[in-house]
Amino acid sequence: MKFAFLIFKYFPYGGVQRDMLRIARDCVALGHEVTIFTGEWRGEQPSGIHIRLLKARGWLNHHRHTSLIRQMQQAIVQGQFDRIVGFNRMPGLDVYFAADPCYAERMSREPWYKKLSGRYRFFSAMEQAVFGPRAGTQILLLNQHDQAIFQRWYGTDQARFHLIPPNIPLQRFADLPARDQRAYVRQAFALPEDAIILLTVGSAFLRKGVDRAINALSSLPETLKQRCWLIAVGEFESSSNMQAYAAERGVADRCIEAGGRPDIPALMLGCDVLIHAARSELAGIVIIEAMTAGLPQLVTSVCGYASYVAAAGAGEVLPEPFDQAVMNRTLQTMLTSLPQQRWGQQARAYVAQLAAKQVSAPEARIIEAASTRRPL
Repeated sequence: MKFAFLIFKYFPYGGVQRDMLRIARDCVALGHEVTIFTGEWRGEQPSGIHIRLLKARGWLNHHRHTSLIRQMQQAIVQGQFDRIVGFNRMPGLDVYFAADPCYAERMSREPWYKKLSGRYRFFSAMEQAVFGPRAGTQILLLNQHDQAIFQRWYGTDQARFHLIPPNIPLQRFADLPARDQRAYVRQAFALPEDAIILLTVGSAFLRKGVDRAINALSSLPETLKQRCWLIAVGEFESSSNMQAYAAERGVADRCIEAGGRPDIPALMLGCDVLIHAARSELAGIVIIEAMTAGLPQLVTSVCGYASYVAAAGAGEVLPEPFDQAVMNRTLQTMLTSLPQQRWGQQARAYVAQLAAKQVSAPEARIIEAASTRRPL
């Protein structure tokens, strides 16, 4: 069969982007033909998968998205595809990979005037096109909790949801070159051998809580702070300025903005604590990756995969509502107990159990079986 995958942009360090490429490769391995339609592709193009680049037009994001959707729909009609799979919300999808939280839920907490904008109307309409009762889209869901939220807002038929267990990236860590990863990380960033390294991974400065990690670092007692560095991996939005934020809190010399990097597994094996203090995170594949590496974690409970950290005893989960003072104290306690072998051992044992139950290519098989009764 011929599958069309639709995503607004691809860059190699985004969580949903990596999931998309993994699922596309699974579909090809099952004998299907996959074409990815996108407005931007950064990084190496995969073999065995067709990439179609489209030109987004418009001044504002939602105008560019509208332009891309229109072009994608035209290309799909011409290509006669058997399945249409979306990684952003839009009309006409057979299957949607739900990587983002409910927009209606989030906007319900915003001031009323934000709902007067064209941006609000666009994103609301796109969410309705996927989750509304008239849509036929099958939904690949990463978090059971969010199903109830979508159903509360849209009355979505329960049969359309398919809960997907986290992908355990054992091979991604097994393929690493044989070397001392702790020494590699400290040499790569010119840090002392005894440096305590905190790691954040995510390309949204505020949403992923990188600012919260900087706040916690700046709050440490001076003797402990002088042994700590924060490495922030991600391609932050242009509106953020990590170094300026860190400078305001007196820790600019201890914060490293590393950009997007291909060596995340090595960093996870070589750092001391992953901080993922996200404000919003439907799942958080970085959490599963850190557990696979045996890297202790400090995460917020809003993250969909935070429950795995708690179940495994792989670190600390911060309760809601978020309290920066609680995070500061928790980080200090974690750092003063390093090296904490128990967290890493429990994390590895837990993901090994999950991997033993893992079904091969679950998303690809759902796509195969999906109905083609497309939403209006």
